Amino acid sequence: MSENTDTDMNRNTNMRQAFADAVSAALDDDPRTALVLAVISGDMFRRAAARHPGRVIDVGIREQAMIGVAGGLALTGMRPIVHSYAPFLVERPFEQVKLDFGHQGTGAVLVGIGGSYDASTAGRTHQAPGDVALLDTLPGWNVHVPGHHDEVRDVLRDAISGDDRVYVRLSATGNRAPRPVSPRLTVLREGSARSAGVVVAVGPMLDRVLAATSDLDVTVAYASTVRPFDREGLSALAGRAGNADVLVVEPYLRGTSAHEVAEALSDRRHRQLGLGVDRGEELRAYGTPADHDREHGLDAEGIAKAARDFFLV
Repeated sequence: MSENTDTDMNRNTNMRQAFADAVSAALDDDPRTALVLAVISGDMFRRAAARHPGRVIDVGIREQAMIGVAGGLALTGMRPIVHSYAPFLVERPFEQVKLDFGHQGTGAVLVGIGGSYDASTAGRTHQAPGDVALLDTLPGWNVHVPGHHDEVRDVLRDAISGDDRVYVRLSATGNRAPRPVSPRLTVLREGSARSAGVVVAVGPMLDRVLAATSDLDVTVAYASTVRPFDREGLSALAGRAGNADVLVVEPYLRGTSAHEVAEALSDRRHRQLGLGVDRGEELRAYGTPADHDREHGLDAEGIAKAARDFFLV
């Protein structure tokens, strides 16, 4: 981890700080909780580590060991919270995530930063647009993608109090206002009975989706919980729309939720389009996260063009 990378991520620390505050409070209030780190964000937990030296564990730059230690804690009845950049939390130790939690039937709360390209200046090593898709290959994971730092607190409170397997994907950007944290889709704008279809905005994509679709007759729904996916809710929304066509805008790999939409609408004819990080040729550039958004069509202008091309046919 370079100093420049950590500085880049600290330019927008709202969700990261909300995570640190929520976990520090949980360590104070619940003796079952333990935090496992691999250097990243260690400075944010110095006070918590001084208060609870046996329950704040920094394994050094050993991500596989980080997951293994958390799995062992879970076997003893502890509730481990594991934190790092997404590529070091999900991709690098994926075998341990699969075995030490899933195969052993234990739970944990994994909290990732860095996301798709939040740490764009650090290069490809710190980018993980495929994190949610990769976890989607494993059974039993709940995945939350909050769109505002206030939502982070609510998500973590519920996740830490449980026993299941949870991944919380934090972002360096967010929406202007928090929305209710719910396993169900939240309707922000309802189209008419003759509307063109439904747009599902995931986490930090909401504000730009609302701006991009302001002149379209579509229903816009917000999802901060993406696994389990609210198939029943999407089915109901598509049933009320004039067309059962669905556009999903996700801040990670394009088409990650395509199979969920297909299952939700398997009883009717429909079209679907997924927007997200392009699955084509790797974008070999540093730039800013905003530059990457533009290249992948995830800025408001790109989403607006894709929505018009999809719905106005």
